[in-house]
Amino acid sequence: MARIFVCQDDALSDGEAIKVDGPSAAIAVFKVNGELYALNDRCSHGNASMSEGYIEDDGTVECPLHAARFCLKTGAALCQPATEALKTFPVTLVDGDVFVDIPEAA
Repeated sequence: MARIFVCQDDALSDGEAIKVDGPSAAIAVFKVNGELYALNDRCSHGNASMSEGYIEDDGTVECPLHAARFCLKTGAALCQPATEALKTFPVTLVDGDVFVDIPEAA
């Protein structure tokens, strides 16, 4: 498993997202209501960055291009035009630093 440093926890405000490079694809890390989530950064419907999407307090993010919504916790596609879920990744907080854990096969 690869552990990727994202940022210090206090550098990511509630309701914000940041994009980091993963071993094979970019990953979007979100902070919503104090919780941290990580998803594949590319919308499963089109070539849009989810880190630039519209983050909702209900734990969802809306694609900035086509208005597809995804659950931050599970990656599930919640409405059309997206039908495929986004891959999720565990987020770890260590001594105030945020990390995303990527399985070697990802």
